[in-house]
Amino acid sequence: MSAHADTHAHDDHGHHHKETFVTKYIFSQDHKMIAKQYLITGTIMGVIGVIMSLMFRMQIAWPEEPNVIFEALLGKWAPDGVMDADIYLALVTIHGTIMVFFVLTAGLSGTFSNLLIPLQIGARDMASGFLNMISYWLFFLSSVIMVISLFVEAGPAAAGWTIYPPLSALPMAQGGSGMGMTLWLVSMAIFIASSLLGSLNYIVTVLNLRTKGMSMTRLPLTIWAFFITAVIGVISFPVLLSAALLLIMDRSFGTSFFLSDIFIQGEVLHYQGGSPVLFEHLFWFLGHPEVYIVILPAMGLVSEIMASNSRKPIFGYRAMIASILAIAFLSTIVWGHHMFVSGMNPFLGSVFTFTTLLIAIPSAVKAFNWITTIWKGNLQMNPAMLFSIGFVSTFITGGLTGIILGDSALDINVHDTYFVVAHFHLVMGISALYGMFAGIYHWYPKMFGKMLNKNLGYIHFWVTAVCAYGVFFPMHFIGMAGLPRRYYTNSNFPLFDDLANVNVIITIFALVGGAVQIVYLYNFFASIFFGKKAVQNPWRSTTLEWTAPVEHMHGNWPGEIPHVHRWAYDYSKPGHDDDFVPQNIPLKDGEEELQH
Repeated sequence: MSAHADTHAHDDHGHHHKETFVTKYIFSQDHKMIAKQYLITGTIMGVIGVIMSLMFRMQIAWPEEPNVIFEALLGKWAPDGVMDADIYLALVTIHGTIMVFFVLTAGLSGTFSNLLIPLQIGARDMASGFLNMISYWLFFLSSVIMVISLFVEAGPAAAGWTIYPPLSALPMAQGGSGMGMTLWLVSMAIFIASSLLGSLNYIVTVLNLRTKGMSMTRLPLTIWAFFITAVIGVISFPVLLSAALLLIMDRSFGTSFFLSDIFIQGEVLHYQGGSPVLFEHLFWFLGHPEVYIVILPAMGLVSEIMASNSRKPIFGYRAMIASILAIAFLSTIVWGHHMFVSGMNPFLGSVFTFTTLLIAIPSAVKAFNWITTIWKGNLQMNPAMLFSIGFVSTFITGGLTGIILGDSALDINVHDTYFVVAHFHLVMGISALYGMFAGIYHWYPKMFGKMLNKNLGYIHFWVTAVCAYGVFFPMHFIGMAGLPRRYYTNSNFPLFDDLANVNVIITIFALVGGAVQIVYLYNFFASIFFGKKAVQNPWRSTTLEWTAPVEHMHGNWPGEIPHVHRWAYDYSKPGHDDDFVPQNIPLKDGEEELQH
């Protein structure tokens, strides 16, 4: 399968010298520029998502209290500075949508798949630069539509990020079920088209454009992670697209796929025969693989960064690949654990419990292998390494609560409480963000040719790490005490009065954690212009991207593409002068390639 990547290279790249500003920075077909576009768009969406979460956290901590920030940002939705109940639900909905799809799916996978796949497999570019450009612009368009939906007269979508019918299927159900919901569906349909185009491009590139000697078992774990992520995306995203299209038909064309026996003010509507549970099945058939679409790229990045900064080969390379494949397969047969309270047959619940607990095994293999990789290593504690270790920490702590939620008998007690919020934010939100930050700190020199400020990176990591646990650790306890999620105030329930102080503490941690991201943003944008110039291989890593020159050029390498002679993790190998041997260095006589 290993094709000679030079075949689609342009000789001398002469026609690229006449690039205008528009073809270089806007409608670029160079994978490195498209990666930066994904990253910066994802960052902007992330800022919007985080501001929303801080606003609804302040509402939960100090309900009914006037807040000048609400008045400034929400306008008519916060009369006299008191947040309206409808806009609270809308903020929760759009925050979830933006963070899951626009930041963690497109921002993480889009950035690093684009940046690293051609560079690490030894290709001049993606299989189709044009498709790659289109996939970014569809993502950009869907982001713009999602932001526009915030300014609709009746308010943005407000059915939760899972957009369950009937709130999402009946335009008259509530304010946020009208135009805002329609824009949400249009935005997501375009987003899915973008994801599918990107994923197909990644798969074809990995299979067909590897340089000479780059067999599948010599690929870095990053590429395995992006490749399998793309495969999961191609399998599961079309299901969400079908759900969105059927929902649009229910809303606009009088069909009844997801509606039946609806009463509004005593009057029976003409819908019959559909089922909202069908929508749940379709949504979660994407929704659970989506968790792994978000976390697998982060796992790949962390594996690479840990091996490089431990100066040791990754432990159990083939077991790591096997666990990625196992996670991909199992992720498609566990979606029912989101629906234990939907009235499903208890036998079916026990089947989903079994498959859900099974997925803990490959996840545990990965956690064990990361810990073993850094065991007795010569650790370089730079910000990328700290975020990688933070990732393993949150992945394990968040994963442990998944064992409780994966059990149908236990889940029913804490379903839709803050326990669930704590679980998936730790295991998916914070872990994936840590993976993303680790990747940015590690590959920033490759993207921008400059180094990030290390000291600002340390401040960013430590404050973020303390605040992340400060926010989500107490949530487990208020969840076990029964506090429901998505309630904009709990003051009507005397039962929860004792938990009000905990919510205040959580919110203070959230505000500090949100504020420290300004340090990161300053570091990120200032370093582009004023950062220290990067050397070619600042981390002394073995993979191919560090053999390409620091100055970007379309085609990645001047002259011939390097050939590969060894696997990606030859660190601290006996018999070599340096503690790393790049993949393009031929094996010495008598030297064997180790891949246990």
